[in-house]
Amino acid sequence: MHHPSLVRSTRLIASSLIAASGLLVACGGDISGADSSGTRLLAGASSVSSASIAASGSQDAASTFGIGEAGGYLTVDSGAGLVFKVRQAGGDITSIHYKGGPELQGQSKGSHISSGIGAAVSYAVANGVAKITLTTATLVHYLLVRQGDNTVYMGTYVTAEPSVGELRWITRLNGSVFTGVPRESNNAGSTGAIESSDVFGYADGTSTSKYYGNQRAMDLSVRGVTGAGVGAYMVYGSRESSSGGPFYRDIQNQSGGDTEVYNYMNSGHAQTEAWRMGFHGPYALVFTDGAAPSIPDMAWMESQNLSGWVPASGRGKVNGRGLLGFDLAHRFTVAFKNDTAQYWTVAKAPNGAFATPAMKPGAYTMTVFKDELELYSESVSVAAGATSTLPVRTLDADPDKAAAVWRIGTWDGTPLEFLNGTSINLRHPSDTRNASWGPVTYAIGAPATTFPAAQWKVAANNPTRVTFVLAPEQVANHTIRIGITTASGGGRPQISVNGWTSAVPAASTQPSTRNVTVGNYRGNNKLFTYAVPASAFVAGTNTLTINVASGSGGTGYLSPSWVYDTLDML
Repeated sequence: MHHPSLVRSTRLIASSLIAASGLLVACGGDISGADSSGTRLLAGASSVSSASIAASGSQDAASTFGIGEAGGYLTVDSGAGLVFKVRQAGGDITSIHYKGGPELQGQSKGSHISSGIGAAVSYAVANGVAKITLTTATLVHYLLVRQGDNTVYMGTYVTAEPSVGELRWITRLNGSVFTGVPRESNNAGSTGAIESSDVFGYADGTSTSKYYGNQRAMDLSVRGVTGAGVGAYMVYGSRESSSGGPFYRDIQNQSGGDTEVYNYMNSGHAQTEAWRMGFHGPYALVFTDGAAPSIPDMAWMESQNLSGWVPASGRGKVNGRGLLGFDLAHRFTVAFKNDTAQYWTVAKAPNGAFATPAMKPGAYTMTVFKDELELYSESVSVAAGATSTLPVRTLDADPDKAAAVWRIGTWDGTPLEFLNGTSINLRHPSDTRNASWGPVTYAIGAPATTFPAAQWKVAANNPTRVTFVLAPEQVANHTIRIGITTASGGGRPQISVNGWTSAVPAASTQPSTRNVTVGNYRGNNKLFTYAVPASAFVAGTNTLTINVASGSGGTGYLSPSWVYDTLDML
């Protein structure tokens, strides 16, 4: 492997050399010849016709696949138009050019893993693959390029969480070139931060943030940004070593200065489970003429000796014959998790049969979700080289199946059917595009879209009231259920029915960080139940009052709160 201290001159590993010699190139050895320009060449090639890659990152007319080394930088040429520089003192990408075009790399900082890792940098080229390895005591990151492919393939192996508390790849691109960016995370033209230093407001009362417009983990595939004649796309690849499960959202984009494209593998953003170590990926950064690429095959990376990679031969699968209670009106996701890995698959019509991707061997908790609500859980084991087949499982815990006097919304683990529910992921609660949060008095029978998706304790929309009519024969003991998808500041519902008031329930277990204000309604689903005596009710109109109880402080949209899933009375 190459070490920077061995550098004595610019070296080029050309595609013709690789084809002729088949050698794995490691720097530092003696050089046996030179071309007429004085560029020293590795012995074994009959000829090298293309000029070497310039240290500045520019591209000669005759593009040559390989890695050049000069002036403290490695210059990688895909042989198809992509040329980028990697700083040898640390491993940041500092320059990117595509098909002879302008500088694509943002110049405020490099593109790198975490916030830059100060890694030792080594490289090699063999069999049409250029491989750069960045190494620290607890992290190994790989940058790989195949000949003729304008894609930077990546993988990251960790044995400890980076000191910044987040494991992420950040591509920082030139904002003057990449102007085709997601609206929700484009902070250009803001009047300044309206929350912390990362949620921005505008003169018209709207908002943007890197936290807005992000996809769920199970929906991550290809996403990117564009400019004139160029596109840069992240292919998110395997999420098996990430944390948070299939519905977790994290940062994907930010613009307004540099145009940033992220792959967040873990963070502390509304995190519901511990970080996972091991190999994260593979994933890739693809450059195109502008159009979104198809998902590239990354299975070839198995032959690249990447730390922590578990080969296909060392994996197993789980198939399920079906789910009794499967409902075509909802999507049923079957998820698996343990301390080292997570996976998911979508159950298929007509009976809910499912098949998993290839998984690391071990014992897993398998959970069946109706949309985003847990209905069933059990332990399963996965063995290397084997496929386990599970018989039909019965989903008998669906709260929608219980006969209700009234119900607001659907038990699905989301607030999407409620007032402003679909905007939580897109903008701050204070955004003027939102309908007023209330306080709301909701009459049973009204559209669910008039019931608030979230409720805050202080200066927002507390309390929420529900009015309903009971016939004389319905004046009896009842159970009121309130389901939430997340909460902040220990917020939980205390209810009153007419003149009767419930005890304050215990707080649910939730992430300690911000949630709704940073585009997230997912935490831990929690069901609160209240046994209400017949004496609390009257024949005719009744009023249910829901107040936020909490011992925590905070004001406005940072005061204790929760997000609704559903509420009903049995």
